[in-house]
Amino acid sequence: MQLTNSISEYGLVSKLFHWLTFVALLIQIPMGFYLVDLDYSDYRIFIEDIHVTLGLSIFYLVLFRLLYKFINPTPALPPAIFSGQKIIAKLNHFALYICLFSVTISGILKKLFNGESLPFLFKIKLKSDFDKADFFYDIHIFSNYTLIALISLHILAVIIHRVLFKDNILKRIT
Repeated sequence: MQLTNSISEYGLVSKLFHWLTFVALLIQIPMGFYLVDLDYSDYRIFIEDIHVTLGLSIFYLVLFRLLYKFINPTPALPPAIFSGQKIIAKLNHFALYICLFSVTISGILKKLFNGESLPFLFKIKLKSDFDKADFFYDIHIFSNYTLIALISLHILAVIIHRVLFKDNILKRIT
C-alpha cells in the first residue's frame, strides 16, 4: 500500500485520517447525547473532560486532514459514476468538513464563553458571557444533528453503490 493518494486510490495517510475521524465520531457523538442527560457531578465533569479532549482532537485531526488534502489531491471518482453523483459526493464532503468545524468550534466557544479555559495550542480563557455560550451551544447542537444527517447520507451512498450500482466504492478508502 502506498503512503500518498494515487489517481484511483487513497493512500495510507488519507485512509488513516478518514478512519480515525470515523472512530472518534463514533465515540464522540453518543458521548455528547449521554452528557445531555447527566446531572452535574464529578462524574459528569470527568465525561465532559473526555468529550472536550476528544473534540479538540477531532478539530486538529480534521484540520490536518484538510491541509493534507490540499497537498495531496483526492483520487478521481470512477468514470462510470455520472456527473450528478460526483456533484452530490463533492457537496456532501464539503458539508461534512463545514459541519465538523462548526461542531468543534462552537463547542470550543461555548466552553470559553462559560468562563472555562481550554488547552488549545496554548491555554485560552475568555470573559464569561452566558448569552454567547448559549448561542454557541445552540449552534453546537444544530451542527451535530446536521453532521449526523450528513454521515448517514455518506453511509447510505456507500450502501446504494454496493446494492444498486454493484460497485464497491468503499474499497477506495479501506
